[in-house]
Amino acid sequence: MALTGVQIFKLLPKTNCKKCGFPTCLAFAMKLAQGGADISACPDVSEEAKATLGEASAPPIRSFALGAGEKAVKMGGETVLFRHEKKFVNPCAIALNIKDNDDALEQKASEVASSEIDRVGQKLRVDAISVEYASGDSAKYEAAVKLIADKAPDTAIILNCKDSAAVEAAVKAVAARKPLIYAATEENAEAMAAVAKDNKVPLVASAAGLEALSALTEKIKGLGVEDIVLDSGAGTAGEIIQHNTQIRRSALKKSFKPLGYPVINYVLRDDPILEASIASVAIAKYSSIVVVSNISKWKNLVLFTLRQNLYTDPQVPMQVEQKIYELGEPGADAPLMITTNFSLTYFIVSGEIENSKVPSRLAVMDCEGLSVLTAWAAGKFTAAKIAQFISECGIADQVSQKELIIPGQVAILSGALEDKLEGWKITVGPREANAIPTFLKGR
Repeated sequence: MALTGVQIFKLLPKTNCKKCGFPTCLAFAMKLAQGGADISACPDVSEEAKATLGEASAPPIRSFALGAGEKAVKMGGETVLFRHEKKFVNPCAIALNIKDNDDALEQKASEVASSEIDRVGQKLRVDAISVEYASGDSAKYEAAVKLIADKAPDTAIILNCKDSAAVEAAVKAVAARKPLIYAATEENAEAMAAVAKDNKVPLVASAAGLEALSALTEKIKGLGVEDIVLDSGAGTAGEIIQHNTQIRRSALKKSFKPLGYPVINYVLRDDPILEASIASVAIAKYSSIVVVSNISKWKNLVLFTLRQNLYTDPQVPMQVEQKIYELGEPGADAPLMITTNFSLTYFIVSGEIENSKVPSRLAVMDCEGLSVLTAWAAGKFTAAKIAQFISECGIADQVSQKELIIPGQVAILSGALEDKLEGWKITVGPREANAIPTFLKGR
């Protein structure tokens, strides 16, 4: 039975030491009651209190890492159904499934290792490799797992194998990487749970339907495994939406502990467009790990972008640092343009400047992450503030001609800017970023 915040508060030290990150013990207790914090955050709580609180204060969806090291992927820990309620915190992992007898195994592992791209200031990558036990040869499987671990050293590993003996040998070969075992079923639960428990690695519980899955997670937990991932057998897009939503709702709204774990969805399809579509559904609907059969660059970009958009804070715009960015190798006579520090605006504008092949400088002004028109309407991208920024940033000492190119959408600022920036020429640039290359080349 869940405890109220007041009941939890009575078990805390009541010192208001702030070591847990909250201003008071009562605030911490209320957060515990909501499932938004873990009792381990309090260093002074007694062992007796920990035992009493137990699972009553645990987050509704268990949180742990997929893989090990700096690039381990944190899973679970979500506390809301919809991102407008509160930011989703742990982006789902994207994994590539590779068969252990695939002739291109080494090449595919290397492709995963080099899959990282930079998009609007964030590093996005394929996070894991699922190694499928397709050969039926335990020694070959172990060798394949070792090879993948070597070729993709920062990538998490999923052992896609239901043979407990083969899994045990593979786990021991890469134990330091904390692989995820896929999967325990009703038939092999005891053996798989023993391997997971002995090696302290997470385990997938796989069953057809939520009722059978709930019973299986209870059984696995009773066997001593705490870090569990759920596979409900959902295969179609409709089943993924239905099952994953019911799992999330049961964990958050009903505090149903047997389904309070991260979710994995294998969406393997021969048709890459269909696979990408179903993977997109899984990413949007609560999957913690999505496993695909290939990682074409176009597919990566689609899935990375969707995931990035879903797991950003809708209440906090993405921003870049305020400074003068040099694009190419600009000389003293290079054009100087200005924009706001909204990430998407910056990367679009800088990309078009680079496309022009005209070395330039781009002054990026802190407008709290707002786009040009929004910042102007909010009074954050005004003539007075632009003039102050240009005067204080020191750019006047780096250019031979004092000319500032402003976005065409705020052409109305040109007159006021010339009044406030004495000695500067104000030029109105294009209204749309895609016109920047033609504009710069024609100067």
